[in-house]
Amino acid sequence: MKTIGIVGGSGYTGAELLRILLPHPDVNIGFVSSSANAGQRVDSTFPSLRGHTDLVFVNHDESPIADCDLVFFATPNRTSMQSAAKVLEHGAKIVDLSADFRIKDIAVWEQWYGKGHAAEALVQEAAYGLPEMNREQIKNARLVANP
Repeated sequence: MKTIGIVGGSGYTGAELLRILLPHPDVNIGFVSSSANAGQRVDSTFPSLRGHTDLVFVNHDESPIADCDLVFFATPNRTSMQSAAKVLEHGAKIVDLSADFRIKDIAVWEQWYGKGHAAEALVQEAAYGLPEMNREQIKNARLVANP
């Protein structure tokens, strides 16, 4: 069984991840973080999950990352690059659903997103998560940039 964490779990993407992962027999959701909803039950934000989970949103800074095998970042752009190194140091793998690690050319990324990148070294390491093109890279990656 794999333990999964979801950072930024109170938006649409977080809800979809929960809908897909909660019934999976080989997955345990270790945490769902949300700064805005910390302390609230997940099913109070997402009534469609009532009866499927008793998880409570935690603040991102209090997330038990060390207990996870994989952490999804379902956060706005420029958020995951601030925390990715810490997650990787704890041994968890990452699937980033934002654009923080999709573009390898930092100058192009900065042109599109208007600010400097905080984790340039990780950009080069990230596998672009399109299995039709990068299946082998994805299999061995610590960090996957979801297309």
